[in-house]
Amino acid sequence: MPTNNTTTENTESIENTEKGLYARFHLQHSNTKSSGFALNVDLTLPESGLTAIFGQSGSGKTTLLRCIAGLERAQQGHFVMKGEIWQSDTIFLPTHKRPLGYVFQESSLFTHLTAKGNLDYAIKRSGIPLPANLYEQVIDLMGIESVLTNNSQQLSGGEKQRVAIARALLIQPKLLLMDEPLASLDNARKQEILPYLEKLRSTLKTPILYVSHSVEEVMRLADHVVLMQDGKVATQGHVEEVFSQLKSPLLVNNDTGVIWQGKIIEQDNKWHLSKVSCAGSDLWIRNNGDTLGQNVRVRILATDVSLTLTYHEDSSILNRLPVKVLEIVADKDPAMALVRLQTEQNTLIARLTYRSVEHLALAEGKALWAQIKSVALVR
Repeated sequence: MPTNNTTTENTESIENTEKGLYARFHLQHSNTKSSGFALNVDLTLPESGLTAIFGQSGSGKTTLLRCIAGLERAQQGHFVMKGEIWQSDTIFLPTHKRPLGYVFQESSLFTHLTAKGNLDYAIKRSGIPLPANLYEQVIDLMGIESVLTNNSQQLSGGEKQRVAIARALLIQPKLLLMDEPLASLDNARKQEILPYLEKLRSTLKTPILYVSHSVEEVMRLADHVVLMQDGKVATQGHVEEVFSQLKSPLLVNNDTGVIWQGKIIEQDNKWHLSKVSCAGSDLWIRNNGDTLGQNVRVRILATDVSLTLTYHEDSSILNRLPVKVLEIVADKDPAMALVRLQTEQNTLIARLTYRSVEHLALAEGKALWAQIKSVALVR
């Protein structure tokens, strides 16, 4: 868990940070529009994968990204990228000297250029020779070969964002920043671009910082999650850990649930089902064209988990797992409770009435069976 203390770290320890990303910022807005807002963060982030910076509007997530990019200069700030100091008490690299790519909500393409023209301009401005085949690899990764000759004004919203991401990748950044890149797209365009972002996350070795207020995007894309609240880090951790915390701001209303990582190990073509192995727990899910051996993420909503004291063979519910009660907390609905459960190696959450909690005599450590009515792939 990170701290928000902006005075505990010293410059020497920061300069010796060889792995990962280290960020410590204190910024107080003095203008009338942002009066009263202060950013106070102190956190270390993974050196690879996609880190989602999640929070409601005004929580400070975009301000944090702008400080990292050098677009805003915090009164007190340090940022170290794998041992390279971009900001300290004595150093401040301007944005154009920071080896980063930035993808905004709007694609910001040059309207007088084709898609290819936008890419070529970015390469020329970077001044860094392209390694062999990198251009072709990026084009293939983002699936934009068919639109390269199109003027940017002829592209759909999803195509524009894919070109903008390709443009950011072709400058060969050491860090990729993405500020709500799907916020301006309708749902159809979001669903179109999400598979490309998944492929980007699994292919790219460059760390990605991805700002979002969408729980769906965080569940689907993030490896690591930073939750921002009132300019501070409320919590951070691996996506599975953060979603399993009952008091996490991510868990609200009927969205409460967990994410498991798994692999498809069996397919039942007769019944159109696939079996997913998730760290010792096997689940049957509907087969939507998934392939054997495919790594997947599954989402289990708390409302789809029921509990029983004994194992029942004569049930329509296919997924039944032995569990132990870890914790019981109040839900926002006074009639309901959230029950955190331990499987063999994973955590489940069940949303039950307090009447059911009393009827089953639930208490910490009690062993029983969880029945999972529905399991959805995170798509």
